[in-house]
Amino acid sequence: MAAASRSADAPVGLSIVALTKRERARALVRGAFPRRRAHVVSARQASDVEALLIKDVVDAVIIDAGAGDDAQRLMARAEEFESIPFVLITTMLPSDGPLLARAAECGVAEVLAEGVDDAVARDLITRRAFSTRFERALSTPPPQLHLETPLQVQVWQSVVRRAGRPVRTDQLARELGVSREHLSRSFAVGQAPTLKKVIDLVRVLAAAELSKNAGFDVRDVAEVLGFASSSHLSSTTQRLVGAKASSLSRLRSMDLLERFTRFAAVLDEVPDTQNPEPELTTRN
Repeated sequence: MAAASRSADAPVGLSIVALTKRERARALVRGAFPRRRAHVVSARQASDVEALLIKDVVDAVIIDAGAGDDAQRLMARAEEFESIPFVLITTMLPSDGPLLARAAECGVAEVLAEGVDDAVARDLITRRAFSTRFERALSTPPPQLHLETPLQVQVWQSVVRRAGRPVRTDQLARELGVSREHLSRSFAVGQAPTLKKVIDLVRVLAAAELSKNAGFDVRDVAEVLGFASSSHLSSTTQRLVGAKASSLSRLRSMDLLERFTRFAAVLDEVPDTQNPEPELTTRN
């Protein structure tokens, strides 16, 4: 299985896992997602895909129908990961009827016919991808956060685009071409929270979305989003929204934002000594 980890300073882009056994399926994936457009990890078997799903953020899973039993095994897992689209590549021959019926039964999000145009395949997968939908849902800063200046909005959108992945202040500062000190000072103006709190809030919102997938437990969500441990995720969640990490699956984004607003005054009074900026670790 190809290495899946990326440098923390790597450009933000989709992370896709592809189980492909036939050259036609591999060619479709290469054509739709050249290196500059996405980070594609090629898996050799279903167990490789399953391991990656609980290791790093995966935006979509592509399954080659020619993978036989492995394809069937992965399709059966689709409903456990509703936030992550599972996409099937097939020849679309009449003999594929039972396979297509099985894909629909298992909750496979899209079926791509071999030979489909690269741009069409890319669009179908991209618009369903986890990071894309997360970014679309939160593209405008919630009004209760009071992020109104151009810099605040730009930073919010950059953090949201990462869909809960770790990001450091100096990394954002480099993107904007300003110093870390200027960014921190200029972000927390008016009634806006500090940049650190906003970063953590977005990560908790992503954790809540992933927690709603039956295939993840709290430990998996912490691992996927790069928290140091499940305890780190729990302490961050408790500090920001006054809830346990185990409760995230039952809380909507609006619930978390309301809780964050309610706790804002307390957060301003309590030094954040237990939750420094997330450590950026490289996973093997």
